[in-house]
Amino acid sequence: MKHYKYLIIGGGLAGDAATRGIRELDAEGSIGLISMESDPPYMRPNLSKGLWKGRPVEKIWRKTEERAELLLGRKVTALDTKQKTVKDDKGDEYTYDKLLIATGGSPIRLPFGENNIVYFRSFQHYQRLRKMADEKNRFVVIGGGFIGSEIAAALAMTGKQVTMIFLEDAIGGRVFPSELSHHLNDYYREKGVDVISGDTVASVQMDGDRFNIQTGSGRAIEADGVVAGIGIRPNVSLAQEAGLNVENGIVVNENLQTSASDVFAAGDAVNFFHTALGKRVRVEHEDNAVAMGKLAGRNMAGANETYNHVPMFYSDLFELGYEAVGEMSSEMETVVDWQDKFKQGVIYYLADGRVRGVLLWNVWKKLGDARALIAEKGPFKAEDLIGRIKGE
Repeated sequence: MKHYKYLIIGGGLAGDAATRGIRELDAEGSIGLISMESDPPYMRPNLSKGLWKGRPVEKIWRKTEERAELLLGRKVTALDTKQKTVKDDKGDEYTYDKLLIATGGSPIRLPFGENNIVYFRSFQHYQRLRKMADEKNRFVVIGGGFIGSEIAAALAMTGKQVTMIFLEDAIGGRVFPSELSHHLNDYYREKGVDVISGDTVASVQMDGDRFNIQTGSGRAIEADGVVAGIGIRPNVSLAQEAGLNVENGIVVNENLQTSASDVFAAGDAVNFFHTALGKRVRVEHEDNAVAMGKLAGRNMAGANETYNHVPMFYSDLFELGYEAVGEMSSEMETVVDWQDKFKQGVIYYLADGRVRGVLLWNVWKKLGDARALIAEKGPFKAEDLIGRIKGE
């Protein structure tokens, strides 16, 4: 049974960031990091963004092994928070002084085509899809949200024939105002993508090395590869079985401590209090994972700091790109302020007269302004927001 002063469960960005936070305050304390992945921690967003635009693979690695002992290809099967013990699926046991749960999320899967659909999440998924793209030509992407829209764009930019299928009326339909999301349908079609909106995938079957996809409306599509990006579910079963408080994620306090002493949590699987929004949320984006993981690491090493970061997220869609902060939903009241319609502008998301989210559409270096605006109490009217934040 090996002992670590700091033990981290999860090899994503939050787990890596925790090693950095620990080392800021404790240069010598032993750190162990257990990960289900066979690869060491890496920059996950590059899998659907930078690597398709020529970013070298060697640039994505986080060099976590310089700060921690990596225990890769292992799944934690049991956690006893009273005895401070952890067991993995290879039969090894560990003890700890401080523990971080950074188990992230797993892709939502379809009830068919289990072994052949690429559920895009990990570096191994990227490698598999990249090999397919190097050898084959026709792809179906299931999902019109963050991952689906990025992968469809990435494949189309490499010259592949891409068909998108998703339930919503338009790309990003759950997040963007209707006019913008419907514009994205046209934009993707102009880029050569066959956009099938408002439809479902009823079946995926193999015919030799080809896929036959049937949609709910009766369309039949042939493809060389099928990729699904339809969201993730937080990995909370370990925390639940250990008796931790779980409600839409692992519940933490302002210091990122769970309901068990000396156990912290960070990243996609965590339910935390968003100070700017004034409510509990769960955020599945890089910036939150990195900031939260680092602060959790610092607190594991004795810092006792409060997590009050306002996380951002971003995306690249062909030549378009955006950064955003706060809460965004197409069902919210919005104020749209275009400088160049659909090409550059700011969209404000409001609730009860307060700005709850800001979408910076091809507007850069304005995240500070957006965060400050969310912190203001308002109330705001549309005329108060027009021209408030502008692109350069």
